[in-house]
Amino acid sequence: MEAYRNSLGVALSVWKALLLREALARLFASRAAWFWLIAEPVLHMTILGLLYAVVRQRTVGGIDALIWLVLGLQGFFLFRRTGTQMAGAIDSNRALFSYRQVKPTDTVLMRGVLEGVLMVMVILVIVSGLILLGHDVMPADPIAVLGAFFGLWLLGVALGLNVSVLSELAPEFRQIVNMVMMPLYFISGVLFPIGSVPEPYRDWLLINPIVHGLDGAREGFAPYYHSAPGVSLSYLYACALVGIFVGLILHRRYAVYMVTK
Repeated sequence: MEAYRNSLGVALSVWKALLLREALARLFASRAAWFWLIAEPVLHMTILGLLYAVVRQRTVGGIDALIWLVLGLQGFFLFRRTGTQMAGAIDSNRALFSYRQVKPTDTVLMRGVLEGVLMVMVILVIVSGLILLGHDVMPADPIAVLGAFFGLWLLGVALGLNVSVLSELAPEFRQIVNMVMMPLYFISGVLFPIGSVPEPYRDWLLINPIVHGLDGAREGFAPYYHSAPGVSLSYLYACALVGIFVGLILHRRYAVYMVTK
């Protein structure tokens, strides 16, 4: 039992040190690095909000258009930033693998945790701004909204775990994933309601688990929101958990290769 406690204590110490190291690198690697964390989602929200104002689209599916955009944008950025940041964790921390206590999986997971915390802070800043602008940001079902966002974060963790290993085997894989993110942004329901897409194209779009997370968050915000038929958070969580399981298996299978590469 003592050995188990010691092992757990070592693991917790490693995770704490990695989390602090990642936080310092993420926030202070360059001048005003923290500013760009907030600037990107705010810029997207501002541009799209102005476009909706120009076409006089004040509501989408019964929700304030700006709130609808914020839920979609922040949900997608939570998934994308978590996945893409985790994908590069092994390269950034390769020097630490000389310490036998530090495993590649630790560096990847701690970067995912950090990205989740940073996105929560970004979302709180944006929500505070919306409150000052007079928007009603209180969701009808906060638990459902949090559940949808947590599912999207888990999906990002699944992506990061898999890509971090696959990019070690084939460095081009990470570039392919970055290229896929742009079309994924357009087909995930960030910019338009999936419910407005006619059959059979809507069923094809619903294969994408991100759609279920974004529409699930919007439905939790306002029960009267006209979400796409077939939206299910269970599907989002199933995809995320299967992806995490596969990613952990890959990390275990190629653990020695990633350390000695």
